[in-house]
Amino acid sequence: MFSALRRIGAILLKEFIQMRRDRLTFGMMILVPVIQLTLFGFAINSDPRHLPTLLYLEDDSTVVRSLTAGLQTSSYFDIKGRVFSAAEATEKLQSGDAAFVVTVPAGFTRAFLRGDRPQILIEADASDPSAASNAVGMISQIAQSALKQDLKGPWAGLQQTPPPVDIVIHRMYNPEGISQYNIVPGLLGVILTMTMIMITSIAMTRETERGNMENLLAMPARPWEVMVGKIVPYVGVGLIQTAIVLVAAVWLFQVPFVGDPWLLALGVGLFIIANLAVGFTFSTIARSQMQAMQMTFFFFLPSMLLSGFMFPFRGMPDWAQMIGQIFPLTHFLRIVRGVMLKGADWQAMWPNIWPILIFIVVAAAVAMLRYRSTLD
Repeated sequence: MFSALRRIGAILLKEFIQMRRDRLTFGMMILVPVIQLTLFGFAINSDPRHLPTLLYLEDDSTVVRSLTAGLQTSSYFDIKGRVFSAAEATEKLQSGDAAFVVTVPAGFTRAFLRGDRPQILIEADASDPSAASNAVGMISQIAQSALKQDLKGPWAGLQQTPPPVDIVIHRMYNPEGISQYNIVPGLLGVILTMTMIMITSIAMTRETERGNMENLLAMPARPWEVMVGKIVPYVGVGLIQTAIVLVAAVWLFQVPFVGDPWLLALGVGLFIIANLAVGFTFSTIARSQMQAMQMTFFFFLPSMLLSGFMFPFRGMPDWAQMIGQIFPLTHFLRIVRGVMLKGADWQAMWPNIWPILIFIVVAAAVAMLRYRSTLD
C-alpha cells in the first residue's frame, strides 16, 4: 500500500511539473472560466435598453415635444437626432445607425386636439427580433403616459379610451419576427470563424510537430510568401462553406437575399482572410496542435458572445461593446445581415468593412513578425 502511494505521488508530481511547463494551457484553464463569468454576469443582457432612435418630425409643437421627451426619458429609447427625409431614415436603419425612426406627420397636433387619434409611425429594425421586441411592446404605453400632461382642461376628455394617438409599427426587414432570418446568416460568420482559425493554426503547428518546419525555414521563401502560400488553399475551403450555408439559407430556410451579392462576396473574402491571419498567428505561438485548438477556442468564445450573434449587441454595456468592436465577426454579422435582409449598399456597409481591413493588416503584421522571429 505504501509503495502504491509513492508511485501515485511520483506521477502526481510529474503532472504538476508538466502543468508548470505548459503555461499556455494552465493560463487558459484559469482565464476561460474568468472570461465566462465576466461576460455572462456583466455583459450579456437579453433586454436591450437605450436603443438609438431618430426623429422625423413634420409637425413640431408642444405635444410633439412631450412625446419625444417621454421616449427619451424611458430607458428603452435614446434620441440621437433628427432626419429630414424618408430616404435618410431608411439609410440610417440599413446601416444600423438607428434601431428606430419615429415619424410624426404634418397636421398631427391639430388632429390630436380634435380627438381624431392621429397616427405616429414607428419604423423598427427587426432584423434581430429579440433586440427590438421589448422596446416595441412598450411604445404605446410610453406615448400614452407622455401625452397625459398635455390632456388637461378642455382636452381632459381625451384621456379616456381609446388612446389619443394611434401607434403604427413597421417591423422592417423581418416583419414576422422569424428567428431564422437572424440566426442562419449569422451562422455563416460563426462557422467561418471556428473552422478557418482552427484549420490554419493546426496546419502550421502540424508542420512543426512532424519536423517539416525545418524544410520551410530552409526554403528561400520570405515570411509573407509562406503565409500567403499557406492561407490561399483555405480561402477556397471558406468559399465552399459559404456557398453551402447561403444555398441552405435561401432554399431550405427561405431567408431573403435582397442585396448585392458582390458586396457580400467582398465581405466574405475579407472575413475569411482576417480569420486565416489569426490562425496563422496562433500557429506561430502554439507548440502543439492541442495548444492551437485551445487558442482557437479562447478567441472564439468572446468573439461569439460579444459579436451580437447569440445576444443583442446593443444590450451589452459600453465596455463590452468596445471589446466586441475589435472582433471581425461583429462587423461581418452586420454586413451579411445588412446585405441579405436590408439590401444595404456599399456606402451603408463601409463602416463595417474598414474595421475588418485594419484587423487584417494588424493580424498579418503580427503573424509575419512572429514567423520572422522563428526564422531567427
